Amino acid sequence: MIKIYKPTLDELWFRESLLADKETMSYNNAWGGTITFPKEQWEKWYYDWLEGPEFERYYRYLYDEKNNRFVGEIAYHYDFQRKIHICDVIVLAKYRNHGFGTIGIQLLCKSAKEKGISILYDDIAADNPSYRLFLKNGFVIDYQNNDVVMVKKIL
Repeated sequence: MIKIYKPTLDELWFRESLLADKETMSYNNAWGGTITFPKEQWEKWYYDWLEGPEFERYYRYLYDEKNNRFVGEIAYHYDFQRKIHICDVIVLAKYRNHGFGTIGIQLLCKSAKEKGISILYDDIAADNPSYRLFLKNGFVIDYQNNDVVMVKKIL
């Protein structure tokens, strides 16, 4: 069973390794690929994402209880400029194609709705086929161009 899990500060090692994994982050090649997340940044990031208002920012791990391991992350944040909530689902590459992405999207939508959010969006690089996963889970294409596919779901 996959559950959402609020990591501790010391457990941000998983986020660091997730963002550093080239295969996992290949979806992000249009925006630079892997992302460095050094330990010196953890405390501030943790406060901003895990201790702040959950209407503005939300972050959790996807935890595989059966195998006692983290398999990915789910998140959303409020984009003040566009006045929308942007979501994010990342599954570690070696755990993809096992249904974790679908479960992550469903859990994220449920959590967002419980926090009073009515619409979630995600802007996905046009060359990233993962937008299809969002479409399979009730999102629709809001717009697209040569660079991005913007999907949205009314919760």
